[in-house]
Amino acid sequence: MANQDMKQNGYTQVHGPVAGIFLEKTKEKMTIYQAMKKRLLKPGTALALLEAQAATVGIVDPINNRILPVADAVKEGIVGPEMKEKLFIAEKAISGYVDPYTNQIISLFQAMQKDLVPRDYGLRLLEAQIATKGLFDPIEKTHISVESAIQKGYYEKGLLNDQMSELKVFYNPSSQENLNYQNFLEKCTVEPDTGLLLLSVCITFKGLRRGISSTELFASKIINKETFDDLQKGKTTTQDVMLMETVKDYLEGKGSIAGIAVLSSNQRMSIYQAMKQGILMPGTALVLLEAQAATGFMIDPVENKRFTVDEAIKNKLVGPEYHAKLSSAERAVTGYKDPYTGETISLFQALSKDLIIKEHGIRLLEAQIATGGIIDPINSHRLPTEIAFKRGYFNEEMNAILEDSGDDTKGFFDPNSEDNLTYLQLMERCVIDPVTGLCLLPLLDKSHGLNFNFIDYQTKMALKKQKVKVTCGKYMGMTVSLWELLMSEYFDAQQRQDIIQKYKEGMLTIEMIITTVMEVIEKSVKMTKIVIEGIRETVTPRQLVEADIITENVLEDLNKGKKSVKDVIEDENVNVYLKGRDSIAGILLPDSQIMTIYQARQKRLLMPGTALILLEAQAATGFIIDPIGNRKFSVDDAVKAKIVGPDVCQKLRSAEKAVTGYMNPYDGKTISLFQAMQKDLIVKDHGIRLLEAQIATGGIIDPVNSHRIPVHVAYKRGFFSEEMNQILSDPSDDTKGFFDPNTHENLTYLQLIARCVTDPSTGLCLLPLKSRSHKIDIDDNLRETFKRTTVTVKYGRFRDKHTTLWDLINSEYLSEDKRQEYFKLFKSKKITTEHLIVTILEIIESKELKLLADLKFKTLRGEVSVVDLYELGIVNEKTYHSLISGKMTTTDVMKMDSVRAYLQGKGCVAGVILQPSNQKLSIYEAQKNGILAPGTALSLLEAQAATGFIVEPLKNKKLTVEQALREKIINPQMYEALLTAERAITGYTDPYTGQKISLFQAMKKELIVKQHGIHLLEAQIATGGVIDPQTCLHLPLEAAYRKGYFDAELNKILSDPTDDTKGFFDPNTQDSLTYMGMLGRCLKDKETGLFFLPLKETSKVTGAKENMYTDTEIKNEFDKIAVSVSVGRYSGKSVSLWDLIHSGYFTEDQQLGFIEKYRTKQITIQTITSEVISTIEKLETPQMTMGLRNPVSAQELLDSDIIDANTFKQVKEGKLTFEAVTQYKSVTGYLKGTGSIAGIQISPSQKVMSIYEAKKENLLTPGNALLLLQAQAATGWVIDPLKNKFYTVDEAAREKVIGPDVHEQLLSAERAVTGYKNPYTDATISLFEAMNEQLVQRRDGIHLLEAQIATGGIIDPNQSHRVPIHTAIKRGYLDEEMSRILLNTTEEAKGYFDPNTKENLSYHQLIKRCEKDPKTGLLLLPVYKEESHLLHTDEQIQLAFKNKIITINAGKFKNKEVTLWEVLLSEYISEQKREQLIQQYKSRKMKIEDIIEILTVIITEVSSKERKFKGLRKQVSASELYESKIISKQLFTQIIQGEVTEENVNKMESIQKYLGATNCIAGVRVESTKKVMSICEARNSGLLTPGTSLVLLEAQAATGFVIDPVNNKKLSVEEAVAQRVVGNEWKSKLLVHWRHHFIVPSTKKRSHCQISWNSPPRSTNCHRRHN
Repeated sequence: MANQDMKQNGYTQVHGPVAGIFLEKTKEKMTIYQAMKKRLLKPGTALALLEAQAATVGIVDPINNRILPVADAVKEGIVGPEMKEKLFIAEKAISGYVDPYTNQIISLFQAMQKDLVPRDYGLRLLEAQIATKGLFDPIEKTHISVESAIQKGYYEKGLLNDQMSELKVFYNPSSQENLNYQNFLEKCTVEPDTGLLLLSVCITFKGLRRGISSTELFASKIINKETFDDLQKGKTTTQDVMLMETVKDYLEGKGSIAGIAVLSSNQRMSIYQAMKQGILMPGTALVLLEAQAATGFMIDPVENKRFTVDEAIKNKLVGPEYHAKLSSAERAVTGYKDPYTGETISLFQALSKDLIIKEHGIRLLEAQIATGGIIDPINSHRLPTEIAFKRGYFNEEMNAILEDSGDDTKGFFDPNSEDNLTYLQLMERCVIDPVTGLCLLPLLDKSHGLNFNFIDYQTKMALKKQKVKVTCGKYMGMTVSLWELLMSEYFDAQQRQDIIQKYKEGMLTIEMIITTVMEVIEKSVKMTKIVIEGIRETVTPRQLVEADIITENVLEDLNKGKKSVKDVIEDENVNVYLKGRDSIAGILLPDSQIMTIYQARQKRLLMPGTALILLEAQAATGFIIDPIGNRKFSVDDAVKAKIVGPDVCQKLRSAEKAVTGYMNPYDGKTISLFQAMQKDLIVKDHGIRLLEAQIATGGIIDPVNSHRIPVHVAYKRGFFSEEMNQILSDPSDDTKGFFDPNTHENLTYLQLIARCVTDPSTGLCLLPLKSRSHKIDIDDNLRETFKRTTVTVKYGRFRDKHTTLWDLINSEYLSEDKRQEYFKLFKSKKITTEHLIVTILEIIESKELKLLADLKFKTLRGEVSVVDLYELGIVNEKTYHSLISGKMTTTDVMKMDSVRAYLQGKGCVAGVILQPSNQKLSIYEAQKNGILAPGTALSLLEAQAATGFIVEPLKNKKLTVEQALREKIINPQMYEALLTAERAITGYTDPYTGQKISLFQAMKKELIVKQHGIHLLEAQIATGGVIDPQTCLHLPLEAAYRKGYFDAELNKILSDPTDDTKGFFDPNTQDSLTYMGMLGRCLKDKETGLFFLPLKETSKVTGAKENMYTDTEIKNEFDKIAVSVSVGRYSGKSVSLWDLIHSGYFTEDQQLGFIEKYRTKQITIQTITSEVISTIEKLETPQMTMGLRNPVSAQELLDSDIIDANTFKQVKEGKLTFEAVTQYKSVTGYLKGTGSIAGIQISPSQKVMSIYEAKKENLLTPGNALLLLQAQAATGWVIDPLKNKFYTVDEAAREKVIGPDVHEQLLSAERAVTGYKNPYTDATISLFEAMNEQLVQRRDGIHLLEAQIATGGIIDPNQSHRVPIHTAIKRGYLDEEMSRILLNTTEEAKGYFDPNTKENLSYHQLIKRCEKDPKTGLLLLPVYKEESHLLHTDEQIQLAFKNKIITINAGKFKNKEVTLWEVLLSEYISEQKREQLIQQYKSRKMKIEDIIEILTVIITEVSSKERKFKGLRKQVSASELYESKIISKQLFTQIIQGEVTEENVNKMESIQKYLGATNCIAGVRVESTKKVMSICEARNSGLLTPGTSLVLLEAQAATGFVIDPVNNKKLSVEEAVAQRVVGNEWKSKLLVHWRHHFIVPSTKKRSHCQISWNSPPRSTNCHRRHN
């Protein structure tokens, strides 16, 4: 390859692919494969680079400057043989793929559309082609431009973009970041002689955000020449250099203030948590958090973790309301974008250009210097001051300002002394956490006594100054500070505390500490604690010795340095216990395509059950595996990475505990999989399957030590037993827990692994699938039909060509799923060729019209197609068709006011017009001239930015915020605020998902202040409609609703404007207005159409002085006002209003808000004083009461609409105590609930029993008991009705209120109270949201939701209390449809069961049948013990029946009044029926009225000729059908009166399903011979196993008959035996199944259907197992 390879790809000049590696250190050139072998490249990156070569030109040999086909490259050793198959697949991107439908050669893109190539993989190869020589045409065998490829159907416009995460698989070892191929190419250099692209690999250190080369460190004077040379020569390593304190300080920093230390309780907490708990004031907290963001990372001081701002939001370290502020501060690390040049600039440079407020910038700069130095955002590390000067990141003037620590630089606040301090001064007052070494701001108790649980800052600095020459250990030969040594891994927290305490008490001198430290290090080195990577945690060599994995001799060699960790782990026998052997990582298809197990399930290549157990085996043996990217994930990370879906998340989390450990509910300790089985925490079958998978992949996992262990050690530790070993050693059906989808056999995991193949490039274990049977077979008839059908296509590459339906259906316009769907519909005659043609032409039209330039319209940013406008309802059908047919042009459409308003907006307030002179000014000019107040001007400019553009009204120019700054239409101080407002058009970035979201969505996620968001949204609506950030146009209201950019609640707020929604100010009238109101007062310029706000001419001359105060005047006024505060740190003191506003109670935004409103006389000084006092009182005296798990404030109750504004106001004013409010019945119900079913009460003994105890006593079935317990857990607490105590699930298990067999299920149900973890965002979500994310099955979720509503309301897991239905809907915890299902008590909502009447009921209905315990007030479900049937009744019942006079207008009682007793004893009623009715009355299952109704029906039927129908074994009367509630009273009457005949009834499916047998598996059909045979015959022929045969026959017997499928007969068991349809040996077993309560026992993996038939018979469920 030479320079001629440079050529034009479309419009971009490009090179060939990345050819190899250039090692800067040795000036050596090497192949990609060599670099991987030398561990200079990660295997995944190396493979992806070689695939890119194969898919663009061929494999490159950079040493000899050759290009080879894959086969030759393997032969010559340019790549290894293990990569051959993968590279052959990539090479098809050039040679072409064979179309399975036409057998023709097709391109890479077309192969993707036919599912021949996985989408992510195909996108990666396409990007490589585009980035190098161009897309490849496999027919013409040449590279072509993107435009040509689109015309040929080899590409789709807009398919790729830079932000696609699936493209970022190329890891650059120098910058330490994942890049897409295009960006990776840009990091390469061109070799002058050959023109080859080579990736330079250098010695790299980890910076704040990216890698830093040793050359950069030397240039920055962070390392000296000697160290630099030693690195190049290999005399020292990067690890050694990172141990140098000066280097470490510049690369990592000295550490910012990480959190709070509450000295009175020795508690550590994050700054945000301290603020939420009222320990820190908001203003104080925000500046400390900004300092963290601006000095490197947000810090979790409890977990000792560092996060970027986005990660901190995701991990709930800080709330979303601070996202914008902290992201802005974080730019001090990542760099600011210079709006004038587009370059990245530093904090100081941004400050110099007035892009950030001076005081704010100084505060962040000072924090950077205090924590190690000014940060270079380009190179991602701190700098020595002299280098910062040289690079323009600092200057002498700023240095002088910071060294003179006056009030200007004291930007931080000490909550203890109430002093304003610099960051360095505040750090000097901090303490150090001896566990983590983090710097914590102490909150002192009143005693101010010494606290030796923390180390004071002065002691740290004294020890840091003392340098020590170290003679052994990792610092050997280095001079290190005493502090560094003390904080190293040689010491634990207790040792540090002891040394520091003795030093503070004078018992140890510095010299003595040095001696002690050196002794400890020497001793530690002798007992070296070497750390080795385990499954999830690190492992020490000592742990491996104790597990009999390595010997004492090996440990000794490690300690002496004779052996390295690398030497040890390269021993295969050791490595298998540390890493294990790979589990089944994925699926290999017949065409060599690799797929994840979850993808295979989604594509229906694996049955859901089979896929789930394979994924569980992965989770239980270490990690979920991505076989395509060769990556391993924890379960949560796998969901985030979309390797598995949220629907299997909970099950996989449960399986993952086999690795991380189960929690023993009795003592809270971590236990192993086997121990959890012994304690019944998991089902035995499930546990055996996971245990066997662990053994098959290397050994039983010790979850405490995070590695596998030999069997004899597992015995010793109680993680295994002889009995279990025997079970697993003798694989029977019990242990064959896995299923081979090819042979349909049940196997052990070890047997299934033996049938797998190894991926040569990754070494992963793949299960080969032999066929893809889900595809529709295309027969010759269908093919010919489609080929004969010609179609005229108006658009795209088929335009004006002879085209057949076969061409269209096989084209790239359809996805493979859609293609298969159409084939299936056509073959099943559900769609005609005509309909199919119309459908496909619509798809082509839509796709092609979106690409046509002359059918595109300009929006506020970018373009939109006419198809989009039609779909959004902006143009109607007539206009749409006129446009595409050429009858109208885009210019014609743009002349339509309605369309133009949506695309460009109706116009904003562009400027001001002075009257009477009619002089026009821009908003900014009006502010500069003192005509508009800064606050008024800013809000008008924000409205401009949020509705389209900043307007220069004199030149009638519309500009982006960046352009406006360059043109000086705005000033730099406004820039940040206007950029934020502009995101209302361009979109906000969601920190949880990284996706672009709208203004409304950002408000909902609290990423912007609600009030501010409402003002901007209202401005958008006033100027044309809510703006869609994806298309950047205004939307019709319906479209905004549909896309989730608006809702009814906000519409209501904006439709009824209050002062809260009036975000704009009229300087003429001093009125607060909506933006619509503001526009209504404007004048429209006739020439430009712009709107101008009219202002009086006098404003220009005198406005500034008359209407506005200066900063000095405001400060003087505020200083004069003395304010007395009754709470907090100023309690009992008189403080100036100015000092109060600038205390830690208020953020900068709040301070500016008070000043600006006072400046423009929008607010009086008295109002400000009231607001300040009110805010401080609110912050200092939060009203809290206990919710279900966490405290709940009065504000939260108001926000949830549980208390009204008046009640809240009375609480705040002290007129009503919050405690009294919480006692209101309406409030208590939401806080505590109205009570779930606590237990049972046995009748007639009245004995009270817990649900779990009732299950053990067989008074409740296990299923019924579990449902009731789950309802308890999901509504608040598990209840002990005897002790009247309420427990969490874990507490209930410890107290033995429940057993271990239900522990896991109840923990899952309890999440309906505590919240579910969203696997994508890690956010806490409600039960309903978890249902929508498929984390909870719909049926289970409905039952728990209904129980919550029945006990007081839907539970908000974030606020820890119930909420009203309308609030739940507003918060997304419910929707209208689900609300109807739950409140209307549909069949779907009847998830509970009355053990007395055997009815399915809702929880609400079941509660109504409960009785209150008079002592405790708890709800108890009455359960009646069955008694022997009496032949006579007692006197009380007899008397009641004799006293009841009734009228029955039938039979001999017609027109007579008789007693109920007489009727009961009459000849109409059989003795059996009489006894049954009396017994049901006695047990309270029936009331007298029920008995009268039944007697009336029986007598009516008997006296008017009894109607009977054929049942399973005997005739069934109409009265029996009515009594069983199978027919209604109306239908019964119609039958008796002859209006409905027997024939009619026989045709009624709803009745016949109860009279006849239900469907079941009748027999077996042998597909090869089409022979039908009975189950028994199939068993005798060896087609079914005995176990499976018995299960199927039992199921037949239980559904009514045994079936003879050959003669199509239904037989009783006796008849079936007599006619030899079944063998005599099974007679007794089949007769047993004449029960209403029938459960097929599990036959392990052989039974693929497990049937549970509970009374009534209609509740039949069939659960598929595995496949």
